[in-house]
Amino acid sequence: MNFTDYLQLFENILQDAEPKAPYSNPDYFNYTKLNWSRQQRWLKTGVIVEDIAAAVKNITTPQQWVIITEPWCGDAAHIVPFLHKIAALNPLITIDIQLRDTPPFLIEQYLTNGTRSIPKLIIRDRDGNDMAVWGPRPAECQVLYNRLKAEKADFERTKIELQQWYNEDKGKSLQAELLEVLAAVQKVTPA
Repeated sequence: MNFTDYLQLFENILQDAEPKAPYSNPDYFNYTKLNWSRQQRWLKTGVIVEDIAAAVKNITTPQQWVIITEPWCGDAAHIVPFLHKIAALNPLITIDIQLRDTPPFLIEQYLTNGTRSIPKLIIRDRDGNDMAVWGPRPAECQVLYNRLKAEKADFERTKIELQQWYNEDKGKSLQAELLEVLAAVQKVTPA
């Protein structure tokens, strides 16, 4: 689905009087509600840095950016809006959003240490060949997540500390890492 369809799916979940699983679980529904607000905030206030904007504008061959995500995913609420804004800078980039928990279960081909962690960005060339895979979160945020996991932090603490990290970072780490990914892709893209 494209980004507009993804936003509509998000809204449909939040407006459904009897949402389907997993959103029938109040916790998942509330995560989704929070994530909608976070996503909307980044769509309005997220700043794309000049380096990544220039790199994206210099892409001269079509690319498809496949984003594997789910509306309930907290990391995705902070990452997907930036990916959308960045891709929108070049009409040669199309976005295809795939849901992790819905067939064809594309995530099974892009596991992170054996887990179905999201979001994942797969950058493909015009022929559908994978050129790069990124995700599920910026490296510095992953270090924080791993530390919290090692400390056996409860879900509430983990959620709060990751949220604080994303709020302070403002998408800068994602953009710096994506810039490196795009630089590597440009070097291997056939002329």
